[in-house]
Amino acid sequence: MGLLDNLKAKLAPAKEKVEGLAQQHEGKIGEGLDKVAKAVDSKTHGKYSDRISSGTGKAKDALGKIAHKDAPGGTTPPTTS
Repeated sequence: MGLLDNLKAKLAPAKEKVEGLAQQHEGKIGEGLDKVAKAVDSKTHGKYSDRISSGTGKAKDALGKIAHKDAPGGTTPPTTS
């Protein structure tokens, strides 16, 4: 087995645990991201608002992909209408 194969085998349980936690706590994590973004934006006096919003959006997208990986339709979260 190569080095990468060993790493993948050792990290598989952690990956599964992260996916499970993301599914359970997606809402709380999203709220935390919003709270941190607001605090950072306040501390920087709005100077980096665009970048903070962009980073927060990307983090939430990544969270959604992790939390809904096994959902029907692939890695995108299901839409609610």
